[in-house]
Amino acid sequence: GFTLVELIVVIVVLGILAATALPKFINVSTEARAASVNGMTGALRSAVSLVQAKYYAAGSTTATTVRMQDGSDVVVAAGTGIPVGSAAGIGAALQSLDGFVADYSTATAITFRPTSGGSATCQASYNSTNGQVPSPSVGGC
Repeated sequence: GFTLVELIVVIVVLGILAATALPKFINVSTEARAASVNGMTGALRSAVSLVQAKYYAAGSTTATTVRMQDGSDVVVAAGTGIPVGSAAGIGAALQSLDGFVADYSTATAITFRPTSGGSATCQASYNSTNGQVPSPSVGGC
């Protein structure tokens, strides 16, 4: 069997290990928000590419909507097929904004921020003028 002293030494060693390991796991929420913003950036780029591909495949460069495979319509700019900066445009192309809040107030600079902890320094953005999705801002997540 173990003596009381040995058990106390083991408990103290486990306490020291826990005290040094715990701070490494406390800041995981910041990293998770940054990863979700990076994921949203990838989703935006994919959505723009898919809508444009569907637009050109349809063959009409004067159309202002694209019917996606799931039956949803995405509003696009005629001639380019780039989703417009609205909920009916890039918002419909994404299909889901779970965990994010979209700000469509400036059509040329749509922002997508995490629902919890999003800020101007923790967001993905979309430019509906040229369909560009710049690198995300994750410095303040």
